Formats: sequence, C-alpha cells, structure tokens
Amino acid sequence: MFEQIFDTALFDSATRAMIPILLAALGGMICERAGVFQIALEGIMLAGAFAAVAGSYLALSSGVGVIFGMAAGMLIALALAYGTVTRRGDSIVLGIALNLLAMGLTGFLLPQLFDVRGVFQHPRIDGLDRIAIPGLSQIPWVGPVLFDNTIPTYLALLLVPALWVFLFRSPIGLRLRGVGERPLAAETLGVSPTVYKYGAVLASGALAGMAGAQLSLGNVVQFAENMSSGRGWVAVVAVMLGRAHPVGVVGACALFALAEALGFRFQGNGLPVQITDALPFVVTLIALVVARKRFARLLDLTTAG
Repeated sequence: MFEQIFDTALFDSATRAMIPILLAALGGMICERAGVFQIALEGIMLAGAFAAVAGSYLALSSGVGVIFGMAAGMLIALALAYGTVTRRGDSIVLGIALNLLAMGLTGFLLPQLFDVRGVFQHPRIDGLDRIAIPGLSQIPWVGPVLFDNTIPTYLALLLVPALWVFLFRSPIGLRLRGVGERPLAAETLGVSPTVYKYGAVLASGALAGMAGAQLSLGNVVQFAENMSSGRGWVAVVAVMLGRAHPVGVVGACALFALAEALGFRFQGNGLPVQITDALPFVVTLIALVVARKRFARLLDLTTAG
C-alpha cells in the first residue's frame, strides 16, 4: 500500500508543484531579510506566467518567454518598491492592490491580445524542455525526479544553498540583513537601506516572475486565467513558516507540494475534489499553527531562563 502511494510518480508530481512556490518563496525570503514584507507574490507569479506565454508565443522560444516573465515580475516589484520604500506606503495594502491588478490585467489582456477567454493554448508556444544530467538522472528514485528537469528547477534547487551562503557568509548578505534588522544602524555605517531594499524587492520580482514562467511553460504549456491559484499566497506562508531561512523555506514548500501531490493521488481514488483541493492548504495552515506554538514555547523558555 505504501509503495503504491509513495512512488516515483508522486515525488515527480510533488517536485513539479514545489518549484514555482519555492522560487517565489525564496524571493519573498530575500525581501523579508531586507525588512520588506513581500505579499505581492501571487500577482507577480500570475503576471510572469502570462508574460512568459506571450513571449514564447511571439518569439517561438521558451528562453525568451522566461525573460518576459522575469521582466514582468520585476516591473510589478518596482511598483511595490517605489510605493513601500520611496513613498513609505503600507506594503500589505499595496501588495494586495498589485495582486488584484495582475489578476484583472491578465484577464483583460488575454482576449485583447490572443482573442480567447479562459485558457490560451497554441502550437507556437514553446514549452521548457527537460534536460537530463548524464549519470545523475539514472539514479533510482532521485535521478528521474531531480536530475531530469527544466532549467528553472535546477536553478531553484541551487539557489537554496547559494542564498544561505549569500545571506550568512557574505558581506553583502550581512549588510542586507542589517538593513532589515537595524536600518538606522546600517545607515550610520554608510549602508543605504533604500538601495538594498530596492535590490531585494526587484530580486523577488525576478524570481516570482520565473516561478510564473515555470508554471505556464514547464508544468503546462498554456496560460489559464488565475492559474497561480493561490501559490503566491502559499509562498508567503512558506517564508513565515520557514522563518525566512533557506532550509526552512524549502522544507515548508516541500510540505505543501507533497500535500498537493497526495491530493491529486487521492482524487484519482475517488475522494471528492473539494477535499483533495483543500488538503494542501489545510496541511500548510496546521504546520503554521504548530510552528507558531513551538516558537512561543521556546520564547517563554528563553524568557524564563
């Protein structure tokens, strides 16, 4: 029974579900470390998915599509950075507004540019190819899942250790964390909080835009209205659940992705679709509550000591 459920196909499905969320969450993590609460990941991912399909359709190239997706993400992130860093607006209010803008704008542009509604599919859209790494892709279980994948997938997995080194072992990462934790002290030392905050928000836009490109050109080869389907919000939760740490963030994303893959598996076994669709969000919510309780308990012990 266990082997029938937890097979290679399940973990491949979980990996495909995890990568877009992980890319967006890593971007949100960088923002969190810089002292900016990035809540516009849902809208950025959706805009990136739309722009990636448009770029791939126009240029017949998935690479161009990914660049379009990242550019769209950075454009929305720039609006967020200007509103929150330069104008000192509320990041939550502005982030929600940008999410709604992305949802409405992609829904409006779809029939205007491609004369379709709901879903856009076309033979001109070039999807992301899976690239097998010789030798590693032949490893049982792990090989086909991790080492026969798209470039954004490899990049997302490499970014986890790379960002750990960047944040905790590099001078720039130290300054970035200083800007987020003690902005006045950082400014006294000659570090510009504005520059670092802008850089962090733009980096999050590029990563969340790439997440959208992976979603629309890697997981599927099409664009559907609101196809991000809450993944950006899950990425925000993953940043909180993982305490803005690369290892914690990837663990939270893996938990959600496994729950989503199990939901699809159980759906095929006759469970109502409403239950299987809700399963990933329920698991994420429970994990967040448990993590917050553990943190509160540790805080009490520290205070008592």
